Amino acid sequence: MSALIERRPGQRHGIPVETTDAAHLAASRRRLDATQRRWLGDSGFDAAPGTFALVPDAAGKLVRVLVGVASADPLAALAGLPCHLPEGNYELADEGVLTDTALATLGWALGAYQFTRYRAAKRAPARLIVAADELARLAPLVEATTRVRDLVNTPTQDMGPEQLGEAIKTLARAHKAKLRDWVGDELLKANFPTIHAVGRASHRAPRLVELSWGKADHPRLVIVGKGVCFDTGGLNLKGGEGMRWMKKDMGGAAHAIALAGLIMQAQLPVRLTLLVPAVENAVAGNAMRPGEVIATRAGHTVEVDNTDAEGRLILCDALAYAGEQQPALIIDFATLTGAARVALGPDLPALFANDEALADAVLQAGNAVADPLWRLPLWRPYRRMLDSHLADFANASASRHAGAITAALYLERFVPDGTPWLHLDTYAWNDADRPGRPRGGEAMGLRAVFAFLQNRYGR
Repeated sequence: MSALIERRPGQRHGIPVETTDAAHLAASRRRLDATQRRWLGDSGFDAAPGTFALVPDAAGKLVRVLVGVASADPLAALAGLPCHLPEGNYELADEGVLTDTALATLGWALGAYQFTRYRAAKRAPARLIVAADELARLAPLVEATTRVRDLVNTPTQDMGPEQLGEAIKTLARAHKAKLRDWVGDELLKANFPTIHAVGRASHRAPRLVELSWGKADHPRLVIVGKGVCFDTGGLNLKGGEGMRWMKKDMGGAAHAIALAGLIMQAQLPVRLTLLVPAVENAVAGNAMRPGEVIATRAGHTVEVDNTDAEGRLILCDALAYAGEQQPALIIDFATLTGAARVALGPDLPALFANDEALADAVLQAGNAVADPLWRLPLWRPYRRMLDSHLADFANASASRHAGAITAALYLERFVPDGTPWLHLDTYAWNDADRPGRPRGGEAMGLRAVFAFLQNRYGR
């Protein structure tokens, strides 16, 4: 949170940052003296979105910053400034054109992110002074986003199933939550056969980690996150290009962990269960093979059509276990399908829901906090694409059609009838640097779901 600092009594004011656009640039210029106006004109500043101008006084000291913004994207308005403005303290000028300064301030903080585990930060970010109440509201969101980014960015050598479990244990200690896990062959004894089948070929034991928190009389909420810490594709081996970034295949778990942290920090009145099946999908002599049939926790038999459709296999046991707790709501996050990226691109997570009102509420919450989702249908006639002549159904389809939908339909079979369920197929990654969205791991859909839960549970 070093990019946002609390305004304290007697604190020196920061350098004013005024947001403007082409329609208001003339008014912004009138607030400058003649020398500064000449300086602004000579610099060629035209208030295009993403540009800024440093305005000095007569002695050459920086006294004001003008920033070109687009009102349609307040989250990005200031996000490029923390690592480009001179180091120092700044504050938003009252004359700015942005009406949603809270999102702009959040964007500033997100734009200051640097992953520093393996190299030093390139520079210290410029700092934005904010009111105490605004800092208290934004700090958890920034912390949660940073947690997702850090977990996803960490290479698999330092983020295997055990380390992912340690991240959950750290969270449990911080919030006095209960924790249990099943590791290796304990999964078979506890009837989590598909999690074991996917992870058994790795030298790192597969596991299921469960965090429990909240009062028994509150509505039960279960959050599930796909924790494939590296995905080779198994015996259906990925090509080199497809395997390159598969450290991020635990991005669903990262989202689930971060959301659990937000819920506990906000003291939402829920009885929370976090479930993270954590595995590596590796290649070895004991790896699951295409054509094998696995008996799942729910009692369904599943034919392994493709070992690279492993995420839904570990999730199905976790979802079945979630359903046994008779929750009021199940939410799962997963970097599940490339098909969702083909359909919606890298920025829009796909939302699936078995409840119309829930889906609408999540979509509205996402739009309100500039964390949009796009709903795809649970088109049940496509269940035929998962038909098997050996088992109850297969884990993947021979067809390339509707891959995100068939994956969601597979998961839906493990959610008890009548249990409200939300499934987010998220990319969890930025392919290139953009303001507020640095290349690498990214939280996508996290703020949307948290805002929905805040609305739903009244705090």
